[in-house]
Amino acid sequence: MSSSKPSSVKTTEAVRDRLRILAQERGTTITELLEELAASQLTSAEQEQRAREAAAELGLEYTERLQRTGQSAWDRIRAHQDGAAA
Repeated sequence: MSSSKPSSVKTTEAVRDRLRILAQERGTTITELLEELAASQLTSAEQEQRAREAAAELGLEYTERLQRTGQSAWDRIRAHQDGAAA
């Protein structure tokens, strides 16, 4: 998956140990696990682009108000996922 040269990442021993266990359980390496995680997460710019594309598909103008409304909805969803009421 990676075409660039290896690098190191500083973390605590507890996090390293957890990553090692997670990688072993998935039959992969810590490097591949981290690559998968990084690839699965969107940057803020990518999130913004996807939101603009979704609005266009729905025939909506992507205004600041629509952006705030969408962000508020996602904040409430995350709050419920974390077990807290929004």
